[in-house]
Amino acid sequence: MKQRDTVSMPPDEVATFLAAGRKLQLATLNPDGTPHLVSMFYAMRDGRIAFWTYRASQKARNLARDPRLTCLVEDGDDYFELRGVQVTGEVTRIDDLPGVTEIGRLVATRMPSPVVGDLPADEVAAALDGYVAHAATKRTAYLVEPRRVVSWDHRRLVG
Repeated sequence: MKQRDTVSMPPDEVATFLAAGRKLQLATLNPDGTPHLVSMFYAMRDGRIAFWTYRASQKARNLARDPRLTCLVEDGDDYFELRGVQVTGEVTRIDDLPGVTEIGRLVATRMPSPVVGDLPADEVAAALDGYVAHAATKRTAYLVEPRRVVSWDHRRLVG
């Protein structure tokens, strides 16, 4: 058996791993063909990676020109703790305000936020909704259509 077969995660573990994550590395292609690599907060929607960004950002301009991208979600510090999922695919762009707001809300609820700060629990939803409604007017959202998924869990190499 190849080591690749040993460390690959089955689809249900990939889904659980992606659902538990909050940040990913996002690679798009610059006009000259070089990678543009950034960290992004994300959420999952219907089993697909979802994220949003400012419409004028470099990644948004890159994706408008070429919808291909690669996303990497990883975890672990020691070699025998390393886990990750790499999703290569194309994006579906969402520009309508309700769609952008929906994705923004999914992402915002998963990230640490100064918007929420030390607010009482019953005020958190309203604060997040206000932030998302304001930010959504300047953003676009994306859903990743996976074409290839590669995973690894080096904890499988121990014992």
